[in-house]
This record gives sequence, structure tokens and C-alpha cells, in this order.
Amino acid sequence: MNVTLPPDTKPWTWSEETWRQVVNHVRAGRSLKPGVWKNGAKFAVALSFDSDHETNELREGGRSYSKLSQGQYGNRSGIPRILATLARHSVPASFFMPAVAALLHDPEARSVADAGHEVAIHSWIHELNSVLDYDTERDLALRARDTLTKLTGREPKGMRTASWDFSPWTLKIVREMGLLYDSSLMADDEPYELLDEGQPTGIVELPVEWIRDDAVYFGMDRFKGLRPHSGPPMVLDLFLRELDVAAEEGGLFQLTMHPHIIGHRSRIFILDEVIRAAKAKGSVWFATHEEICRYCADEAGLGTPIPSATNSRG
Repeated sequence: MNVTLPPDTKPWTWSEETWRQVVNHVRAGRSLKPGVWKNGAKFAVALSFDSDHETNELREGGRSYSKLSQGQYGNRSGIPRILATLARHSVPASFFMPAVAALLHDPEARSVADAGHEVAIHSWIHELNSVLDYDTERDLALRARDTLTKLTGREPKGMRTASWDFSPWTLKIVREMGLLYDSSLMADDEPYELLDEGQPTGIVELPVEWIRDDAVYFGMDRFKGLRPHSGPPMVLDLFLRELDVAAEEGGLFQLTMHPHIIGHRSRIFILDEVIRAAKAKGSVWFATHEEICRYCADEAGLGTPIPSATNSRG
């Protein structure tokens, strides 16, 4: 049951039933952290790249050619450096691509998939789900899935919402699409099963966190007084500390990066050093988000995700 509140309703006037319904609409269920990772590995690493490119500007209806060029940098310079680094270490990763970015740079989508990496859903044009109605959000998600399937030859099994913006309809749509996993929420460090109104869904959540995202440290808006103050060594230190504890706990280290950010000459070493540090610990499993989620689901006996009311375009 979705809670519909009058526009002038103040949270401090809500009944207990209301705020419980809001909180329980999408909730973390049981942990899916396995007792041991694939091939006996002690911990797992899931690297991901949000290939937003020009869609950061396009979703705002903007026509700043400066910002559009910054997005193009991600494709022209960032992606080649990232793919070269991953190839040098023989490490797989997951690339979440808005469909419009994939259409603008279709050779990239194909080359990423051909290199053995995962290409997964990341909106149509980096739209914010929370401002959309159900029909619009669903249509865009289906169009995004169909576009990536056509470009890569493989249907995506997972989704990451743009800006991790999760609407009241997003989980319903994920279920209707029959996806294996989502990677937009932050209730844990380890994978968990998503609950829909308190009911298990069979959907794996591979959680993200702003702490483990390069954009929050390096982002800049030329019209605002705030400027990035985090040097690459400091960001690397933060990522390595997260990695250290994940390894100690026998858990998952998940990292979110952006080609137009991490792909710069002065920052690409961060990716290289993270991979080297993880390998130095021994007994590590590098895997795509899909591989991690499928393994966790199988180990937990989740089976096929439980569908919602419909999974077609009708």
C-alpha cells in the first residue's frame, strides 16, 4: 500500500501508522552475505562505473556545451583508461549506462560488453525517478532495458537508478521487469534481500554509499562557492580503509566511479591502487555486480525473483 499524503501535511502531524507505512514501503530484509565467497575467497570486490557522460546536462534540459564536453571526456579519455586498467589486471567490472549515453556512444557499450564486463540499466536520460509518475518511470525503464539489450546483445539483469533516486514505484517496476538485482540503496555494507511492504521479493540489493563514490569528492559547480578540496591521495585513503575493513570482515567491497571523474590522468591511479591493494590481501574474488548478486541469491536459496502484478509492456 502506497501512502498518499496531502501536500500541506507536516511530518510531525503524521500518525504512527503513516510514518510506519512510509518507512516500511521499501526496506532491507535478510542479509545475503555468504559464509564464503566463490572459490573459497575470503572477501569480494565489485567495481562499478556510472557512464553518465552527457546525460548529466541533458536531463536538466541544459545546453551548456562546456558541461556536455565534460561528459564527452568520459567517453573519449576516461573509458579507454579505465578499460586498459581493468584489462591489465584481468578484473571484471559493471558499467551502468543511461540509454541516451549508450546511444550517443554505442561503440562504447559494445566494447565494454565484448571485454567481458557487465552493462546494466541506469535510467533513460539520467532522469530523477522521484519526479515521475508510475507510467512514465516504467516506460523509461523498459526503453532503457530494450536499448541496452539491442546495443550489447545481452539483456541487463540489474538496475541502478540515476543519482540513486528511488521513487515509490521503483521497486514495483524492478519486480515487473524480472530483474535479479538493484544497486541504488544504502541499508547495509553487504548484499541483502529487498522487502516490499514487509514481504520478501527475491530481489538482491547490492548497496551503494556516497562514501564509496568518487563524485562527492571531485565534483564541481562553477556557479557555486564550494569547490572540491579532496586530493586524490585522500580519496584513495578513504577507499582503502573501506577495503581493509571489508576484507577483515570477510564481506563485500563495492565502489562507484564515473569515467569523466576517475578517468583523469591524476586520478586513474586510484583505481589501479585499489585493485593492487585488494590483490595483495590474497583470496579475493573480483566480480561484476550481476555475478555477486547471483552467487548470493543461489547461496541463500532465493531462486527466481518474485514478480509483481505484471512484467510486460502492456
